[in-house]
Amino acid sequence: MVKRVAVIGAGVSGLSSIKCCLDEGLEPTCFERSTDIGGLWKFTETSKDGMTGVYKSLVTNVCKEMSCYSDFPFQEDYPNFMNQEKFWNYLQEFAERFDLLKYIRFRTTVCSITKRPDFSETGQWDVVTETEEKQETAVFDAVMVCTGHFLNPRLPLESFPGIHKFKGHILHSQEYKFPECFRDKRVLVIGLGNTGGDVAVELSRMAAQVLLSTRTGTWVVSRSSDGGYPLNMMNIRRSYNFIAQVLPSRVLNWIRERQLNKRFNHKNYGLSIMKGKKQKIIINDELPTCILCGTITLKSGVKEFTETSALFEDGTVEEHIDVVIFTTGYTFSFPFLEEPLKSLCAKKIFLYKQVFPSNLEKATLAIIGLIGLQGSILTGTELQARWATRVFKGLCKIPPCQKLMAEFTEKEQLIERGVMKDTSENKLEYIPYMDDIAACIGAKPSIPRLFLKDPRLAWEVFFGPCTPYQYRLMGPGQWDGARNAILTQWDRTMKPLKTRIVPDSSTSASMSCYLKMWRVPLLLASLLLICKSSLFLKLVRDKLQNRISPDLISI
Repeated sequence: MVKRVAVIGAGVSGLSSIKCCLDEGLEPTCFERSTDIGGLWKFTETSKDGMTGVYKSLVTNVCKEMSCYSDFPFQEDYPNFMNQEKFWNYLQEFAERFDLLKYIRFRTTVCSITKRPDFSETGQWDVVTETEEKQETAVFDAVMVCTGHFLNPRLPLESFPGIHKFKGHILHSQEYKFPECFRDKRVLVIGLGNTGGDVAVELSRMAAQVLLSTRTGTWVVSRSSDGGYPLNMMNIRRSYNFIAQVLPSRVLNWIRERQLNKRFNHKNYGLSIMKGKKQKIIINDELPTCILCGTITLKSGVKEFTETSALFEDGTVEEHIDVVIFTTGYTFSFPFLEEPLKSLCAKKIFLYKQVFPSNLEKATLAIIGLIGLQGSILTGTELQARWATRVFKGLCKIPPCQKLMAEFTEKEQLIERGVMKDTSENKLEYIPYMDDIAACIGAKPSIPRLFLKDPRLAWEVFFGPCTPYQYRLMGPGQWDGARNAILTQWDRTMKPLKTRIVPDSSTSASMSCYLKMWRVPLLLASLLLICKSSLFLKLVRDKLQNRISPDLISI
């Protein structure tokens, strides 16, 4: 019977894993190689021992109501999007509220995790750790690996001819902490993800000129919606997710493209995604303005470097470059695992629901947080941890390893032959993935049941933002405060904005009443649609697809 669980890492996913173990009556021991909790959210002025940390100016991309632990909302006076220090304070509050710190062994590095000789019967692991140059071995019934994505900087110098001739300063964004040391420099930022956009914008206030190089382009969205509300809360909703299941993909892409170009035309700004390239979205409030003002210049991919300049793929040349910053992401690895488990875990395609390695006879090792979501990673890792701990206890089942390996091996072969695309590195759609894991636990909210029991709550769950509290309404891990948290989520959203009292408009009040009149009819209509079979959805989708001429809609 599983009792003792080793948790590797005390970051966002490590903290939730400790708590989930405690909720299930397990005995966690967390090993953290640094001196504090928070993982990359703990700011340090230097990257000690190669550990990744955030830059000082970082602001969260997901608002507080969509990125909190499901039974621990942020304080109402916290801003909707917060800096690194505020978010780290929240993690500290979470750890103290649930008394998690006593289960963490700081300054402890995990050296190896290996199967016990009787693993096929017991599922146990030998875990070797090192603290202050002293090694220790302990036996654990299960292991939760919570080391995340951001382990090793990806610095693809070999892809840039002439880079070794370049006489300026070269660094990876992992080393970037403050903009002051780049004052009056000409800086080239390579890579346009969230980090690339943030670094370029911040440097534009200090540097003489910032050049931002991208080979693919990207969609850029703001943190706020048209009405000024947090974009995540307006877009991530069950009602929208339901509509997305009915509409043909071409229509959805057309609608999304029109919405994304509503704020500014991406083509005019040199940001359009090149044909055939993967769709990508970054969150940045200031990048378009910086391009408009000329403090950031968009460039195509770098073809070649010289001692002081860069030649780009479009034939243009930029001279007198002082600094090159690679914002080219990270690679993940599991150096403490043994082969072939180490190599298999590095392939997301072989992780069942992105959590369980498919080659283990006993499902007693879980990879928590190795996901990309179109929403909050924190909420996704918490749900993974809730599911994993119940699998450890035998309360939830997963398919046999033989079946999983056969299925994933066949899929890998089809990908290698070009029969199907490898989507394992793509960001997962938030609600479908969360609902999938929640269904395994028995915590997926039932809209029809909620409507019969609590119509007001059902309205908020279906038409409102899909906040993490929804996964605490029913089933194992149910939280008594979940209903109230959902009904008051907009109060906490508006609270930090109410620093100057403005009288309510009578127009908005009447509009609110008008909307309330239509709540029940709209909800009933939606429920009728939800209760229809998947065959109905397929028929509707096919009919719409057939009626739309490919010549009218092109993506």
